[in-house]
Amino acid sequence: MKVIITDCDHDSIDIEKKVFADAGMEVELKQAITEDEVIEQCQDAEIFIVQYAKITKKVMDNCPKLKYVVRYGVGVDTIDVPEATKHGIQVGNVPDYGMNEVADHAIALAMVMVREVVKMNQFTKNEKWDYTKAIPIHRFSELTVGVVGLGRIGRNFAKKMHALGFKVIGTDPYFKATPETDEYVTAVSVEDIITKSDIISLHCPADGNKDLFNAETFKKMKNSAVLINVARGGIINEADLDEALSNGEIAGAGLDCMLGEPVSKDSPLFKHENLVVTPHMAWYSEEAASELKRKVAEESVRFSNGEAIHYPINKLA
Repeated sequence: MKVIITDCDHDSIDIEKKVFADAGMEVELKQAITEDEVIEQCQDAEIFIVQYAKITKKVMDNCPKLKYVVRYGVGVDTIDVPEATKHGIQVGNVPDYGMNEVADHAIALAMVMVREVVKMNQFTKNEKWDYTKAIPIHRFSELTVGVVGLGRIGRNFAKKMHALGFKVIGTDPYFKATPETDEYVTAVSVEDIITKSDIISLHCPADGNKDLFNAETFKKMKNSAVLINVARGGIINEADLDEALSNGEIAGAGLDCMLGEPVSKDSPLFKHENLVVTPHMAWYSEEAASELKRKVAEESVRFSNGEAIHYPINKLA
């Protein structure tokens, strides 16, 4: 089967090339992101590996050979999955490549917020040596962490936060408690997460959760609470977050995901001292990046060989 990487901003595709070469296959790299670019440059491929390319009904209608689309990463927002199913096109992703990294990044954001690290770094360098500017800070064992989404990453985060001494509660409509999970997280309602948590960390998909955190939600949260998002942009209503931070309805936020990425440095949210932001990098470590590249290629080889892929998104008849 012919394999095309529609688009990729990585330094090289040497890892992918090696996987395909070992399987006796070749891969071509394009830089096609828009519908028309994909149609023009990738029309004769049976397998697409995509990063940002939009794989829509129009693309599928005009790429009749296409049989499998696998995405660099977890989210498949740029792929019309229902339409792919209608076209008999398998869609896949790599949901576990950066599991530890994303959980660890959420922990890092939470730590700098609750320990006032960023604020006190700036204050100490620019003003004076005076810890009282950070008051009040509380012991981890006195704080409750609420986890929205208890999939692989959410559970990983919950387990690690519990190990640090926090009380951890979580919510997920698909979560089924086990004796193992009972040791580090207690399942509760979304309402309990919102009203009882000192730290809320988002680990849910954007689909079905648009504006889950909005003006009404912020008013219900503790005004000492911080909100962490390493999941997807759109789960938080950013205009409402701007208002909540301005009005002191919550203590702060740590964001790795926002709407309209890449986000301009002129974003109105960036004026807030109690906002810590990173550029959608929670997934990243050298090891995770290599694992992702290897796995998209391995999945493509499996599909080409008629083997079951490990990470199907849709179910074909």
